[in-house]
Amino acid sequence: MDDKFAKPQTRRDAPSVLVLSRSSIAALLSPSDYLAAVETALKAEAEGRTRAPPPLHIPTESGGFHAKGAYLTLADDRAFAAVKVNGNFPGNPKRNGLPTIQGAIVLSDANTGALLALMDSIEVTLRRTAAATALAMRSLARPDADVVSICGCGDQARAQLEAIADARRIRKVYAVDIDPSARARFAKTLTADLRLDIVAEPDLAKAARASGIIVTCTTSRTPFLGRDHVAPGTFVAAVGADAPDKSELMPDLMAIAKVVVDSPAQCTAMGDLHHAIAARAIPDGHFHATLSDLVAGRKPGRTNADEITIFDSTGVAIQDVAAAIRIYERASAQGTGLAIQLAL
Repeated sequence: MDDKFAKPQTRRDAPSVLVLSRSSIAALLSPSDYLAAVETALKAEAEGRTRAPPPLHIPTESGGFHAKGAYLTLADDRAFAAVKVNGNFPGNPKRNGLPTIQGAIVLSDANTGALLALMDSIEVTLRRTAAATALAMRSLARPDADVVSICGCGDQARAQLEAIADARRIRKVYAVDIDPSARARFAKTLTADLRLDIVAEPDLAKAARASGIIVTCTTSRTPFLGRDHVAPGTFVAAVGADAPDKSELMPDLMAIAKVVVDSPAQCTAMGDLHHAIAARAIPDGHFHATLSDLVAGRKPGRTNADEITIFDSTGVAIQDVAAAIRIYERASAQGTGLAIQLAL
């Protein structure tokens, strides 16, 4: 018999694959757990224990798909790799009743290639992105900054505010969105859930000028936050520009700020840094540091009370890997998820 038609041989003791739903993942980790995971990833990056190729983007008529992958070796020499494929369709909530972002993460043992877990990516993407903001805030926001403006009141906004509020005491929050119902709903819901003073504010300039921390997490293709909106000493986390055609910060704001990036390659290709360079507001490669530089202590964060600081966040795969590892280990310890044998 031609052996090309032979039945594949598999090991009966092949490791099972843990399948984890979004609800299961949401119950496993707190904002501080995600912050610790992201910090672990950035320390590993600073020490040369990570590898991450450029992300893949597949555009479609109404959205697109992003594929990001990375390899990470932990301090105890265990190694993992993960690949995340996300669909990003901004019109989904209104048109189809579906989330803007949907996808999955595949986590593998990087020493053997064994598939360990398949998990929903929505919660991980939201939470690790918010954790990166909270980590950047530690170095870039003024210690006394306790008023926050959230621009864009979707799911990412909730994750951002929860991570910020978990990391420091917040006195007041302005919820800003072009959709009046979205900002009103956000303010009402999170006031009750987080017990914060949250105001639905239609005036972006008023909210931004009164805030020491501003987070932009919109799907905007046109920049809306400029230097006239931002007071001296403000920290801005620009989260929404995760594709080349997205933009939230005006080049004139980028030009006067101390800019920290999560990935130089990604930020010069798709972040607000990319648009500032294209507008010739700043030269190519002009940024202060990477977030891993700050975490590792290789470069300082804020050095005076009046400087405007910006974290250009495009989302990096090493953060996905570190979060997925922590989720997998917690789920395995608690017996959460569905274990299946794909190799049989």
